[in-house]
Amino acid sequence: MDTTQLLKGVLDVAVLAVLRDEDGYGYDIVRRLRAAGITEIGDASVYGTLRRLYAAGALSTYVVPSEGGPNRKYYALKDEGAAMLESQRATWNGFAAIFSTLINTPTPDAAKNQANGSEAP
Repeated sequence: MDTTQLLKGVLDVAVLAVLRDEDGYGYDIVRRLRAAGITEIGDASVYGTLRRLYAAGALSTYVVPSEGGPNRKYYALKDEGAAMLESQRATWNGFAAIFSTLINTPTPDAAKNQANGSEAP
């Protein structure tokens, strides 16, 4: 299943969740998202999300010198980002519960049709 469209709606909350426990630089965040199972994520999508969340005041940045290459820009979750994550977490949990019920439970009409041996139109 192509999850690209689904990811567009939840990438912000995924990035915030990854940064909840530990600051990270761009590629590190991509790696952590992939390790969590979001394997179809593109680097550019994550970097765009980081820029957008930073502009929205959810993240702060700081630079750390790197011995093996250019300096790394680290992203850290600010209080505003933590509040955004909590709000989106609550929204997601409610949505997921509703959607799970919808796709895993026959609708009343479908259940009635199955009981009567007929098929839905």
